[in-house]
Amino acid sequence: MFFEDLEYKNKVIPKTILGYGPFMAELYFGHRSRLYYDDLYTNPQNIAEVIMESYNHGVRAINLVNDSNLLKAYDLACDEGCKMKVIATIGKSDVDYLNPNYEVAKEVDWDEDIELFSSYDCPVMLVDEFITDAYDWKLTSKILAEINNANALSGLVTSFPSRTTDLIFENLDMGLFDFYMIPFNSLSYMMDISAFNESQREEFKQKLLKLDKKVIATRALAAGVLQPKEAFTFFKKIDYVDLISIGVAKVEEARDDFSLLKEY
Repeated sequence: MFFEDLEYKNKVIPKTILGYGPFMAELYFGHRSRLYYDDLYTNPQNIAEVIMESYNHGVRAINLVNDSNLLKAYDLACDEGCKMKVIATIGKSDVDYLNPNYEVAKEVDWDEDIELFSSYDCPVMLVDEFITDAYDWKLTSKILAEINNANALSGLVTSFPSRTTDLIFENLDMGLFDFYMIPFNSLSYMMDISAFNESQREEFKQKLLKLDKKVIATRALAAGVLQPKEAFTFFKKIDYVDLISIGVAKVEEARDDFSLLKEY
């Protein structure tokens, strides 16, 4: 299901994307964040090995941000013949994920990110969630327009897929963007939905269908709460997610998780 390409507006985008979460030791991983920081973030060669293993198991896209350690790791993997499409997140800042300061997030040098990733094989650039969820629609619109001017397809990342989706319709020109990256899993973990029973799933589905954008699911494994088989079984029943971003922290996880994903 996810091991094929999405062809859209003269761009080719692989449907399975290697996420950057573990590589950047994101704080939402709890106690594992410190382990990921020591084992991955401060060791680009270790990240490169995970990238290469993912590539060897069919993954042809990677989500990158403008971070020197992460980009060094990707360069190391490329030197070994690992060439992926880059799905870039624009405007990522050092804001604390657990206690975000949205005003600080809006001050990031996002135009530098657009210029940087324009030199990569980068069909899609996404506005970072801390900018999107600051709800400064003038700024968000400006960034989306600049991405479009850079000849990339543009999109939004949000941490609040329910609330943000409601606000988009009345605050944003719908013609400005094509992709929408959201946390999405069977537990509604890290989503702004308290539970995810059948009626709530249907309500959420209708929101996304009305939005009519290409949906990228992230945190599909609920930051490790879900086992891959359980997570992927859920997605097999979902027909309104177009792409999936999965983060893995070890070579063994890359081998096992992406081999399993091919079965769905």
